[in-house]
Amino acid sequence: MTRDQNPPAVIDEIRDYLVFLKKLGITGFDASEKAFATLKEWEHPIQKIPGDLIAIRSGLVNCRRCKLHGTRKNIVFGTGDSHAKLVFIGEGPGVEEDETGEPFVGPAGILLTRIIEAMGLTRDRVYICNIVKCRPPHNRNPEPDEVAACVPFLKQQIDAVKPGFICALGSVAARTLLKSDLPISKLRGRFYDFNGIRLLPTYHPSYLLRNPDKKRDVWEDMKLLMKAMGIEPPAR
Repeated sequence: MTRDQNPPAVIDEIRDYLVFLKKLGITGFDASEKAFATLKEWEHPIQKIPGDLIAIRSGLVNCRRCKLHGTRKNIVFGTGDSHAKLVFIGEGPGVEEDETGEPFVGPAGILLTRIIEAMGLTRDRVYICNIVKCRPPHNRNPEPDEVAACVPFLKQQIDAVKPGFICALGSVAARTLLKSDLPISKLRGRFYDFNGIRLLPTYHPSYLLRNPDKKRDVWEDMKLLMKAMGIEPPAR
């Protein structure tokens, strides 16, 4: 199955192929009604749970809702715990993310991983995604029409995960979610309400790579987040 195939369609293909083999009289595989019923059950998480992340991802297959589709290599959806208490949201994929289809795997992603681990967590215990799912050319900021095309999918992701906390990484994420024109330097350092979820803006890891003196500010923000989440700071 390829990355962009719809799983229910693949299951139908498997069922049809088994029926075809059975008609040819070929044996050595299970083509019973019970086996077909089991295959049918595999469809249920996709077809009957509208908020499921797999179903949301299927809505992005071959997406052409904005001009970013023309230069992307892969749609970068999200990764991590689908029931995470904490979601990190950046602005958009970079070149490494576009190559792999995974968010935050380049230098900024390595730094984000270190921040998460410094909090006493791991990447598989949080959920990580971006405002836009396709890489803007030359890693520029996503434009308003691109953000508008992707935000509905982001909101569906948030609704599916149902986190208690969101950490908005950088100005684009913070301004988009908070509908604010303030710079990240003015927004960071405090919690906001986002549809009943506590949202904390902070600097983007890529900004920290260019401005390492701001790492102290981010750590202060993470301490606020840990306190609110009831996480004991790891021994250092």
